[in-house]
Amino acid sequence: MVSLLSILSTSASALRAYEQVLNVTQNNVANASTPGYAKQSQQLCALPGDPEMGATGGVKAGVIQSARDQYAEQNVWRQTVLLGQAGQNVNSFTALESLFDISGASGIPNTLNSLLASFSAWGQSPNDTAARQTVIDRATDLATSFRQAASGLEGVVKDTNQQLQQTVDQVNNLVGQLQGYNAQILRGDRNDAGLEAQVYSTLEQLSQYVDITARQQDDGSTTVLLGGQTALLVGAQQYSISSTFQQPDNPVYPDGLPEAQILGADGSDITASVTTGQLGALLNIRNQVLPSYLGDANQPGDLNTMAKQFADRVNQLLTSGNVDNGDPPLAGVPLFTYDTTDDTNVANTLSVDPTVTPDQLAAIDPGPPEVANGIPLALSQLSNPQNTADEINGASFTEFYGNMASRIGTALTNATSQQTVQQSAVAQAQNLRKQSSGVDLDAEAMVVVEFERAYQANSRLISVLDQLTQDTINILSTA
Repeated sequence: MVSLLSILSTSASALRAYEQVLNVTQNNVANASTPGYAKQSQQLCALPGDPEMGATGGVKAGVIQSARDQYAEQNVWRQTVLLGQAGQNVNSFTALESLFDISGASGIPNTLNSLLASFSAWGQSPNDTAARQTVIDRATDLATSFRQAASGLEGVVKDTNQQLQQTVDQVNNLVGQLQGYNAQILRGDRNDAGLEAQVYSTLEQLSQYVDITARQQDDGSTTVLLGGQTALLVGAQQYSISSTFQQPDNPVYPDGLPEAQILGADGSDITASVTTGQLGALLNIRNQVLPSYLGDANQPGDLNTMAKQFADRVNQLLTSGNVDNGDPPLAGVPLFTYDTTDDTNVANTLSVDPTVTPDQLAAIDPGPPEVANGIPLALSQLSNPQNTADEINGASFTEFYGNMASRIGTALTNATSQQTVQQSAVAQAQNLRKQSSGVDLDAEAMVVVEFERAYQANSRLISVLDQLTQDTINILSTA
């Protein structure tokens, strides 16, 4: 038969269990807005109840379980890394777009149109010294615009290099924080809900920079891989990445931009596995987009190609003409100069030969037939090419520049649209995660009410048992 003391012990055990439930609930409410926190629940275990055998039953507190959903966490990371990539693209392409004015109000389009217009005006007055001086002045302006564009792009290269290093440092710093958390867990803090929240909050921050895979090990520590292959963290051991800039073997243009590389802790090149996130976006800008304009080890770059072909065509036409009809006639001189030893440095060095004077510009096309203003007329046709010699890759020089600028504009538009889409995707993923593992204050309030009532009922039972025990003692003492 179950004694009063046994019932009293069972009720006291239940009170302790309920108290732990209320403590866990209180912790949930307190951490409802804590980044990375997942709802905790106190499990209750029924004790065996068999009065014949003296087992009084009751309840005891079991393990505390986390409601964290690993699939929901990974979904947030997948969307966050794409948002980080889109955001970086928006920032980088915005900086590039400012260097390419397609309105024609400034920069290369403005000075190119002005030079072409000066060719046309010279053709109407081929012997006019003022018209020839205007050609020299407008050519100087165009050369300056090319150098400014090249300088601006080099500034973006420098900024991108710095951002690459800063992003690599940020990745290593965040992994370093995770290493510290792993060390705490391995020392015995694996059931600390607050520590777990810090781990997952840091993982979410890390996911905006690189594509990560994170797995919780049996010992409670978290293993982090970059791109699903390269270890960043295993147990208490961190594997730091680094960035470097190197030319490939046997470069076509040795002085072109070196390639940005990401190296693993063992020095191996892991650049190919870094394709998304802010770091992936920066690598694409640095290794693909910028070299397409400024050149690298394998290409001269469109800006240099345009500067070279335009300067060469103008010089070719000028040197094919004559300044006068003397015997022999005085030949024309080239107008533009640039670094002929490095095709990746043309735009940056393009200039007008300072020794050229207006009377050295050849207007006469010797023919046959001879045309007194043939050269300036041929130069003016560069605005509307009539033969392939006046084109660059099948387009006029103006169109070629427009194509360069439009690539940036299109990329920026796409990146902006992608950023908007990803912001919604991240918000949706975070909302789904909250539904599965977040703290619902209404649900927690119901738990509080439920167990407060159970606590009160058991407290009442203990009071009754206490009174019965006291009455029994009093009866026995008077018998």
